[in-house]
Amino acid sequence: MFLGIEIGGTKLQLGLGEGDGTIAQLWRGTVDRKLGGAGIRAEIVRNYPALLQSAGLTRANILGIGVGFGGPTDDATQSTITSHQIQGWDNFPLAAFLQDNLGAPAVICNDADVAGLAEAHFGAGKGLSPIFYITVGTGIGGGLIIDGKIYRGMGRGAAEIGHVRPVYPTGFQVETGTVESWASGKGIAANTAIAENCGFGTETISKYADVNGVTVRSMVQAIENDNDTAALVILDAAAQALAEGICTVIKLLCPRRVIIGGGVSLMGDDLFFAPIRKYVAERGFKPFAGLTDIVPAALGEEVVVHGALALARQHFVGT
Repeated sequence: MFLGIEIGGTKLQLGLGEGDGTIAQLWRGTVDRKLGGAGIRAEIVRNYPALLQSAGLTRANILGIGVGFGGPTDDATQSTITSHQIQGWDNFPLAAFLQDNLGAPAVICNDADVAGLAEAHFGAGKGLSPIFYITVGTGIGGGLIIDGKIYRGMGRGAAEIGHVRPVYPTGFQVETGTVESWASGKGIAANTAIAENCGFGTETISKYADVNGVTVRSMVQAIENDNDTAALVILDAAAQALAEGICTVIKLLCPRRVIIGGGVSLMGDDLFFAPIRKYVAERGFKPFAGLTDIVPAALGEEVVVHGALALARQHFVGT
């Protein structure tokens, strides 16, 4: 049995399983960003014993720990490099910390990488290679899986599609930004201000703001209820930016399948996947046309836990 951990910008999950696509027991919590990395580590240590108890296990039953971390990690030192969301993770020896405090050896990796590993083994990429996984949430991450293994470049990660700088989307007079700044949840919300500066009225979008302000959900509601032009333009710009990033991936890697998950992708086919496929078809490298399909992820909120368990199994058992 293994322990799989997801450490995200908003979500913390602990799961027990064999790394075979099933989760025997799961605990899910919400990250308190004000407490930083130290607060997250304390939550893991505090909730682990109860998770074991609920599954009828002891620490002796856990062969290893796999972690999907929301930021870049260093394979050689098994440390987190940084988090772009939460303070307290710079050059932190996470694997050593977990072994000392939870009593089992640990292996860590970026969360998008391990999510891609899960989708390749148990989800929308099962039986296919290579697959390129993209998570579109608060930020944007990517993972390249070749023959069932994560491609990690020189050991600090690879496939960082969120940091690609595309040709800027039409509709806005803006020439800077990354795929993440245009197409992530945080970026889409921030682009409301850009839309205002470009002459689009955003009063309807603001009508649907919640306690967190304008969100992607605000855009969707403005479109569904009011067919709002500004929201349509903002989401179309996001689709263009992400499609440009995917076109770059296809030119360089030509994967069999691109799988997209994360909260923003839950907008569905009409507002998210159909525009992306359209722009990739129009702007992609023509000799590679039709070789890569673009599909939704299949494993839902537990995808990183599934991947972390599979990572632990690969690392500590070799299968």
